[in-house]
Amino acid sequence: MFRNTYDSDNTVFSPQGRLHQVEYALEAVKQGSAAVGLRSKTHSILLALKRSSGELASYQQKMYRIDDHVGIAIAGLTSDARVLSNFMRQQAMSSKMVFNRPAPVNRLVSAIADKAQVNTQEYGRRPYGVGFLVIGLDQSGPHLYEFSPSGNSYEYYAMSIGARSQSAKTYLEKHYESFADCSLEELITHGLHALRETLQQDKALNVNNTSIGILGPASVHETGIAPSGPFRILEGDTIQPFLDTMIPKDAPAPAAAPAATDEDVQMQE
Repeated sequence: MFRNTYDSDNTVFSPQGRLHQVEYALEAVKQGSAAVGLRSKTHSILLALKRSSGELASYQQKMYRIDDHVGIAIAGLTSDARVLSNFMRQQAMSSKMVFNRPAPVNRLVSAIADKAQVNTQEYGRRPYGVGFLVIGLDQSGPHLYEFSPSGNSYEYYAMSIGARSQSAKTYLEKHYESFADCSLEELITHGLHALRETLQQDKALNVNNTSIGILGPASVHETGIAPSGPFRILEGDTIQPFLDTMIPKDAPAPAAAPAATDEDVQMQE
């Protein structure tokens, strides 16, 4: 059986039980520039790598504010992200008008997951070619969710999506146990180190290609932010103090203790 016999319609399963159109949408997310999310007991943060189509073009927007307590970072098709982010804003506004309260974060994520899932089972539609990292802050504390074009959503301590995101995941898996007790500055430093792992060898993070989204109390490097800490996006020169906290990638490792010689062993005996 040839693959292209079953990949023209998202409602037809292949003999292996796969929906190829959904897999293509997931591949579109993998082709997007990387985004990293982390959370501690007090903060949720997003870090994203912005791309530019050329020297004369501006950098692509990678983060969107949904509400004071919710923000997203995207990987994939920006046009699809704009449609879904507008839908999330409508859901958040509806919750405020009808129930007079901020929308629960898990309910917003479930709403876009349900919306995306419909496109995987109805004829004549295509899956959304974008993935989200969603951070939120509610009565139960900070949250971090991943939304997938397949309609799946999961909550994480730390997560990365986009191109070469596996390198960032490897870093996060090594350090995630310490994230819960980190300060905001330490959490951002970890996020920058993880995001750096997704770069090509000749590239580096700078104030032009990096975005930072923060939920929680303000950092000492921020000015004019309310103590409650609504979602805000830091770009440009405002992120330079955070970039300065990074440890250089080529920093020498701590010197190992010299190996014991035969004479040392004999003296110990």
